[in-house]
Amino acid sequence: MDGIKVIDGGVTAPKGFSANGAVCGIKKSGKDMAMIYSTAPCEVAGTFTTNLVKAAPVKWDREIVDSGKKVHAVVVNSGVANACTGAEGLEYCRRTAAKCADAFTLDSEQQVLVASTGVIGKQIPIDKIEAGIGILKEGLAGTREAAVLAAEAIMTTDTRKKEAAVSLNLSGKTVTVAGMCKGSGMIHPNMCTMLSFITTDAAISKELLQKALSASVKESYNMVSVDGDTSTNDTCLVLANGEAGNVPVTEEGPDYLAFAEALHQVNTSLAKQMAADGEGATAMFEVKMTGCSTKEQAVTLAKSVVSSSLTKAAIYGHDANWGRILCAMGYSGAIFDPEKVDLYFSSEAGTIKIIENGVATDYSEEEATKILSESAVTATADLKMGTEEATAWGCDLTHEYVSINADYRS
Repeated sequence: MDGIKVIDGGVTAPKGFSANGAVCGIKKSGKDMAMIYSTAPCEVAGTFTTNLVKAAPVKWDREIVDSGKKVHAVVVNSGVANACTGAEGLEYCRRTAAKCADAFTLDSEQQVLVASTGVIGKQIPIDKIEAGIGILKEGLAGTREAAVLAAEAIMTTDTRKKEAAVSLNLSGKTVTVAGMCKGSGMIHPNMCTMLSFITTDAAISKELLQKALSASVKESYNMVSVDGDTSTNDTCLVLANGEAGNVPVTEEGPDYLAFAEALHQVNTSLAKQMAADGEGATAMFEVKMTGCSTKEQAVTLAKSVVSSSLTKAAIYGHDANWGRILCAMGYSGAIFDPEKVDLYFSSEAGTIKIIENGVATDYSEEEATKILSESAVTATADLKMGTEEATAWGCDLTHEYVSINADYRS
């Protein structure tokens, strides 16, 4: 969208936000706690896992988001998920938030959100978490480097940090939307083993902030699948502190649409980064459904193909096994005419038409393999039924994925 600029930045890019990440001894090695803080109170919106088994931080954050309370901080740990931990796990959320509230002399622990990621079933080492809050506060900064530290501290099996930031103009003021996320495995549509934290200095009502987030999640994070598993901890939070000084966005006019598009651009970038960093992945796999009769049909088909283990294995082998894609479309539950489908593979190495009207073209296997050997590969299907479309993101399925998840706890 015109007016939205991609900038280099993380959660500290918007005015008034600071962050930090540190080694606090929760994991065997590396940074394992992060903090985001805003001096000004923030409106907050959130979306959470659809898994019936919900981690304690999900319950804590959802209550705060639903209450409409304004917040100042988010405390995140990696290494231990604080899931399936009962009343004790929820009490540890409260203690974490209370310790942070006390450190910043906030009115209530419900002005602090918490999040955890890592191994399910273990109690978090609350003493290390509480000590970590002091460590994080001491090094809190609004710098680019501080954002990087925070993004690195929330990683588990991720191989790289994931950040995105954009700026735009609202009512004559520069507004920034930025974020960080983690996610590599146990990722499947309906949120994933992902934690995503978005900050913005936009002045916007809680109701519209939630509306923009909920709409965006459907076409960003919910269109990612790495392995078909939906986690217990999935959380996406957006904090808006209003420090940009724009005229508050309180109704669905041009400013709301511009903000919503900027938020969606950040979320989509983070979603694609997660897909590319799927556990053991060697390639990002993008699936586009075009010419569909309804949005629902397009979404269902794209998700089915991107989630297909056989298709993902073929992408890993650089094998133009188009029958697996058509098969995944066929069992998706969406109705279409297989004898009208055209299918293309594309990458930086070029584009090739694999099937036309449901039948293989006289394509070159050598050329197809070359196209499928790139680090990002797209399969595009045209159903010739209408104008709706959808895109899903995933990755190939490799031997390394099994190795990582066989040894995850040890």
